Amino acid sequence: MAAGKSSGHGRVALVTGGMGGLGETIATKMVDAGYRVVVTYSPGNTKHREWVAGMKDNGYEITAVQCDVADMDSCARAVAEVQNKVGAVDILVNNAGITRDMTFKKMDKVNWDAVMRTNLDSLFNMTKQVVDGMVERSWGRVINVSSVNGSKGAFGQTNYSAAKAGVHGFTKALALEVARKNVTVNTISPGYIGTKMVTAIPEEILNTKILPQIPVGRLGKPEEVAGLIIYLASEEAAFLTGANIAINGGQHMQ
Repeated sequence: MAAGKSSGHGRVALVTGGMGGLGETIATKMVDAGYRVVVTYSPGNTKHREWVAGMKDNGYEITAVQCDVADMDSCARAVAEVQNKVGAVDILVNNAGITRDMTFKKMDKVNWDAVMRTNLDSLFNMTKQVVDGMVERSWGRVINVSSVNGSKGAFGQTNYSAAKAGVHGFTKALALEVARKNVTVNTISPGYIGTKMVTAIPEEILNTKILPQIPVGRLGKPEEVAGLIIYLASEEAAFLTGANIAINGGQHMQ
């Protein structure tokens, strides 16, 4: 870990939805790279203290703050807490997301709204709290996690695909507004990654329906996605903004 400390320069990275699946790997890899990492947890999460303690036992000092990313006031409180405890946010990784999959015929407004608020409105709610500070300091990184299904669509995911497609529209427009202030805004669009959620899919479905769609013939690794995020957060990525980087094993090429 010592070798990587210099690359992060002690900058503060805030990762939404950082306690599970992909977010957890992003958080730990960013600690390894020398960032001071804060993750958000949802109001219903009663195990956040155990998670933080477990991370600490494994050598990862990570701060956790409660935040409902779908609620603007909750986001404002969370970021204020981060600033008080750790410091101003230099890197925001908008990673939090949910699915409520069903065909459009069966979809109701409740499940449409839930996905749009958590997966798309959250970008406004969180980024609004930190981007002005980034501009004032002339340094910042906003990294938005979309999905391959925001680019190609997916059966039973009109809500999710619409929200994830909107993520990149947000990225491009904001990137134009803040580019001259050394603040970059980028999207990454992962394909099927070997998180607990994906590996819980029945093996037969995985082997017959999902893996045949992926030219490299396997699921992605959370560490591979985290590595891309660490690059986008780095000094070396200062000339890269407004991009949507597909990391999907060739499943969908743009």
